[in-house]
Amino acid sequence: MSELRTRMVSDRHLRDTARALVEADVENLKTTYSQKSLTTRAMDKARESAVDIYEEALEVADDNRGALAALVAAIVVWFARNPILSLFGLGEEDDPAPDDANS
Repeated sequence: MSELRTRMVSDRHLRDTARALVEADVENLKTTYSQKSLTTRAMDKARESAVDIYEEALEVADDNRGALAALVAAIVVWFARNPILSLFGLGEEDDPAPDDANS
């Protein structure tokens, strides 16, 4: 019987210790979340995520400088396509004068 009693006392101490840890965690969470509002925490999380995405984009751009340069060149050529085509005489021609059907 003493072996069972020893085990019971040991288990009770273990249970009490676990409960104390859980209660301490709950109090810690209450203290942490009472200091900041939900909106502030959401904005902090969003800011951290944005910084992570920015840093990742910088790493990718640094690793792929050639592809990035080609992309920027393609965008510049796209926006300058009409003047470039007009230099070669291939641009869109102005519409001829509209018919004066109403006159």
